[in-house]
Amino acid sequence: MMKIDFDIGRSLQELEGVDWGEPGYESSLVIECHRLRQVPLKEFDVENIRLMIGQQISLKYLVPLALRELRQRPHAEGNLYEGALLHAVLSIDATFWETRPDLAGDLLTLVNNLSSEIDHMTSFEKNGVLKVLNETGPVFLRRCSIPGANLVDYGKPQKDAAFTDDDLLAWLKKAAPH
Repeated sequence: MMKIDFDIGRSLQELEGVDWGEPGYESSLVIECHRLRQVPLKEFDVENIRLMIGQQISLKYLVPLALRELRQRPHAEGNLYEGALLHAVLSIDATFWETRPDLAGDLLTLVNNLSSEIDHMTSFEKNGVLKVLNETGPVFLRRCSIPGANLVDYGKPQKDAAFTDDDLLAWLKKAAPH
């Protein structure tokens, strides 16, 4: 299990020793990523971590924070859908996993030990995680470069008695990134 070996009271800008300066492009995403580089990591929420990882920014620092969150809440969503943080981490480029096989191993272990957590999730949370694992898990396996790595098959997202057709449609809309 990966320990966080950096000061989360510091910002990414401080930890990396690189000031990106002012955003060179006027988009809300670029502006937000520049802003987040100046925020102490201890102030990051799930959405901040998900957003930056989704942009492949400062993965050395953010993946350990994401794994810590995912150990507690595998269905962590940020501002998107159940399992969005897991989706972002599983989607990281192969070049990162090649440089950090220890973190790839930690993620593989985490994902392969979700049985008890999945059993305690609501249907909505469980279906979100299962959807992410079914869609993005194979991508991670190709990218992680761990010989013989496999993922536990937890099954497919299921509709249960407490889930109406309208709930399922709403969930599918929320789960499918636009």
